[in-house]
Amino acid sequence: MTQILRPHAEDQYAKELKQLKKIDDKPKPTNWLLSPWAVVNYIMGGEVEGLKIEPKYYGNRRLIEVAVATLVTDRALLLVGVPGTAKTWVSEHLAAAVSGDSTLLVQGTAGMGEEAIRYGWNYAKLIADGPSEAAMVPSPIMNAMQTGKIARVEELTRIPSDVQDNLITLLSEKLLPVPELNKEIQAVRGFNVVATANDRDKGVNDLSSALRRRFNTVVLPLPSELEEEVLIVKNRVAQLGKALELPDVPTPIEEIKRLVTIFRELRSGKTEDSHTKLKSPSSTLSTAEAISVINSGQALAVHFGDGELKATDLAAGITGAIVKDPILDKQIWQEYLETVVKEREDWGDLYRACMEML
Repeated sequence: MTQILRPHAEDQYAKELKQLKKIDDKPKPTNWLLSPWAVVNYIMGGEVEGLKIEPKYYGNRRLIEVAVATLVTDRALLLVGVPGTAKTWVSEHLAAAVSGDSTLLVQGTAGMGEEAIRYGWNYAKLIADGPSEAAMVPSPIMNAMQTGKIARVEELTRIPSDVQDNLITLLSEKLLPVPELNKEIQAVRGFNVVATANDRDKGVNDLSSALRRRFNTVVLPLPSELEEEVLIVKNRVAQLGKALELPDVPTPIEEIKRLVTIFRELRSGKTEDSHTKLKSPSSTLSTAEAISVINSGQALAVHFGDGELKATDLAAGITGAIVKDPILDKQIWQEYLETVVKEREDWGDLYRACMEML
């Protein structure tokens, strides 16, 4: 049987969604799979009426409550944050819990045309028969409107401004004009849009004030505490390790803590004790990148080492994550190694391993 590398959220967590639906006795909006109460519990996890739910998001519960409450109204939701703050992850699980379908996705790119938001045409049928419903190719958003589901728009600020503006009528009037057929598509109850945008791309194609007014914005921050970020990395590494079929070798928590400390200090521009100011590299050094570095280190340790994650397995991944600019970032990283890592007790192995990669 073919094994899917990354199942959709509604497939991967089908058991949880089914069990939550059984115990969910709260009011549900039209066409919602779960009530808003159950959606929040599905994403935040924990024990719900004796049912153990795996957390999908670690952070402020109120942010998720605000996000879900927005979807109950006729306002669209915009999740904003630096890269790696789980915006896509949250949007996928929101769609899975609300609609049971997270696949109605538009991936924003610089070269995207308006047909990705509106509709396209089967040109063979269009030439043969002229404009007709049979010749139309509906976009994921059009499908969501017709079925009363959540549509997802990723990297909204990467979409050209004239294409973004197609969302204005769609979000305010809840309809999609089809002038070629002299008709319009009206949204069914349950339809809404969850979009994501990252702070680093804010200036690429910033949203017009008209479009921004159609969204309620929820900012997803980076973890505020070291321990919280270490926990996120530890749990996600364990989940991804199973998906990637890596041998079940526990990751030393101290190695995760050292990596997360490095990333937090470099992106904040100061050491954790605030005694030393630091230069920050051009890279984002997000939680997602820390997870990637640990996974890469695990693969090295398992396939080219003794199976135990060591500093030598992490050094290449850390260097690659930090040094995006081969001149400026390399100088910042080397300075950090000499002034901070070298001076820390029991960090000598990591200092030597990283210096070898420069």
